[in-house]
Order: sequence, then C-alpha cells, then structure tokens
Amino acid sequence: MARVRTTNPLRTVAVALTAVAAVAAGWGGWSRYDAAHDDSAAYAQARDDALAAGEQAVQNLNTLDHAKLAQGLDSWEDSTTGDLHRQLVDGRKGFVEQIEAARTVSTAQVLSGAVTELDDRAGKAGVMVALRVTVTAPEGKPAVKESRMLGQLTRTSDGWKLSALGQAPVGNTAG
Repeated sequence: MARVRTTNPLRTVAVALTAVAAVAAGWGGWSRYDAAHDDSAAYAQARDDALAAGEQAVQNLNTLDHAKLAQGLDSWEDSTTGDLHRQLVDGRKGFVEQIEAARTVSTAQVLSGAVTELDDRAGKAGVMVALRVTVTAPEGKPAVKESRMLGQLTRTSDGWKLSALGQAPVGNTAG
C-alpha cells in the first residue's frame, strides 16, 4: 500500500511568515542605511547646526551686563571669527569704557531665525534673526526694541561662528 504524505499546514504558514519577515527586515535595514547615508540628511543637519549657532551668537552679541562685563565680552569674542572677531578684540577697551560709564544691562531674546543661505562645502552660511532686546539703565524704565539682524557665519574647527553682523533692512526694498 502506498503511503500518502501530507504536510502540516501550520508548518507551511510558519515558513511563509519567516520568509516574509526576513524580506521585511532586509528592506527595513537597507532603507535605514540609505537614509543615514543620504546627502540631504547631512545638509539638513548642517543647516540646523548653522541656525542654532547663528541664533545663539546674535543673542550673545546683543546681551551685555555692566556688572559681568568681562564675561559678556568674552562671550562676544567666543561667538565670532574673522574680521568681526578682530574688531571686537581691538575695540574691547572702548566697549569697557562705554558700558562702565552707561552702567546698562542689555538682554536679547531670539524671536525667530532662519538660514538664508548655506554653502556646506565652503563652510559659509547666512542667517536672519529676529530679536527682542531690552536695555535697562540705572534710572528709568527698561527700553524694549525689536529688530532683525543679518549675520554671516563661517564654520571653524570649533563650529559655526559669526563673521559679520548687521541690521536687516526694514520695509519694502523691492523698489
């Protein structure tokens, strides 16, 4: 008598599910590897790093307390590079005299910021930062001013630093 061989349906389903799981794991691993080595992810990270450094540097350069003058001016210098850094170092004595005479405290709060340009390969970036600066003198009420600053950043071995900073134009400049 011939023996009829039957397969266990549960075993067939288990083998099929194992094969599907192996394919899904392989596809997921490849997708993760591909995303981690994607240039757009690295570019987005460079943009985010430049924005964070730019916002912090602009805030630092608009914050100064006459009672903690050395610390504040050190922060200015640590936030800058290039010609801007040299200007701050060269003008430090004058800043000290002005702030000690005025006895003011200025604090800046970043309202928003954006990267306006980024050349990751050249290590250059531009930022626009909206600030609220409060200046408190020894007498009187604090003066509050909102402004927009345009900054140029240069990537250094210590990260992104401001290499230029100026006031953004206000109003319609399109003509």
